[in-house]
Order: sequence, then C-alpha cells, then structure tokens
Amino acid sequence: MDKVVASAAEAVADVPDGASLAVGGFGLSGVPDVLIQALYEREVDGLSVVSNNCGAMESGLAVLLAAGRIARVTGSYIGANKEFARQYLAGELEVELIPQGTLAERLRAGGAGIPAFYTPAGVGTQVAEGGLPWRYDGSGGVALASPAKEVREFDGAQYVLERGIRTDFALVRAAKGDRHGNLVFNKSARNFNPLAAMAGRVTVAEVEELVEPGALDPDAVHLPGVFVQRVVALTPEQAADKKIERRTVSG
Repeated sequence: MDKVVASAAEAVADVPDGASLAVGGFGLSGVPDVLIQALYEREVDGLSVVSNNCGAMESGLAVLLAAGRIARVTGSYIGANKEFARQYLAGELEVELIPQGTLAERLRAGGAGIPAFYTPAGVGTQVAEGGLPWRYDGSGGVALASPAKEVREFDGAQYVLERGIRTDFALVRAAKGDRHGNLVFNKSARNFNPLAAMAGRVTVAEVEELVEPGALDPDAVHLPGVFVQRVVALTPEQAADKKIERRTVSG
C-alpha cells in the first residue's frame, strides 16, 4: 500500500514516447511542475496531452511544448501562450479545443468508467457539427478537421454525445498526500487535478507535504488513493516554488 517513490525521475521512468497524459493545473495553479520537468529531462517525445491549457510563462507543459515533445493537445484554452498558438497555426501541433465544462466531465466520466454522455454544450455549433480545425497545413488551410458527433433529443432538447477520456498516465499536484495516495488540494489549485487523476490508468501525484496514513481526516480527502498509483514527496524548496501568472494589487 505504500505508493511513495524515491524521486520524480523514478515515478515517470516508464512513460514511453507517444504516451497519452492527463495533466492537472489551470494556468500556473496546481501544475505538477516537478513531474513535467522529469519528463523533459528524459526527453520523452510524441506525447498526447489532455489538459485545460498547455502551460504559461515557460512553465508547466510549456517546457515540453517549447522542446517539441508534444504532438497533440486536448484542451479548452490557448490563452496568452504564444508558442502554443504558433505551433497550432503552423501545423506543427494537433489541437482539439472543447468547452471547458465538457473537458472536465470527459475526464471525470473516463475515470468513473462511463464511456460517453450527452451534454447540451456545443449543440448547433461546430463542436457538434464538425469542422473545427484540429491541424492546420501551415499555409492557412485545414489539414484535419473534427468529425461530426451524434446529437439526440431528450425531453424536447438537443444534446451532443461526448466520449469519456482515459489516458495512459496522469500527472497531478496536491497540497497534502499520504502513503496510500489519498490527496488534499489547496483551494483553487484543486482545479482539474482530481479529474485528471481519475482519468489516468497510472496516476502520479507530486505532493507538497507527505503525511502518514491516518493523518488525513477522511472527510477532508478530495481524491481517494484508489485513483493514485505513485506519490512523490517534494522538497520544501520545490513545494515553495510557485509562479504567479498575473500579479495584481488592490488598494
């Protein structure tokens, strides 16, 4: 039951080229930076990533993206990541953009063993009808477009069928975790982390504070250890290294 591994490098040592990854985080909040760096140092290539966004400010997944290690992204936000936008428009990267709530539910559904579900989000748009650019040809044309999805009527309303997401691995970050893999997240840093963890067949969690089994109040656990296979305890320096995407002040 002790799922703690000695290092981030050991925790991701079996992630192969071409693997699919669900990665927690939102912007720079709750991003498993240490595990991502370990993947970068292993020079793993051709990754298919499922994450809300693809890093920012040269942090998070932006490290792998800038190195050309990511082949496909399923997400909901490009934002201010200029390299992400450049690779997408240049035809270097395949991108499936989907509504943010749909992404969250696709991850949760996959982790819960639900193969597909119906949602009203995207009905009457290219999300349902197909034609969204997944890959450009580098000269402004579309090389690969999204397919049409099944639409059904329930109680007089239209709903589009969305598939649950399962990935080979998942990388997440938690504020606390015990040796059994039970995790607690801190406020907004929870974001996509529990959902990404559920979707991974092998889930690796980096934790800012490692505690012994029984130290966590069961009612306080945000993600039970059944969804987590490996735990990496961060050093105090790693735990404290948190970047701010947009610093604001109020008077």
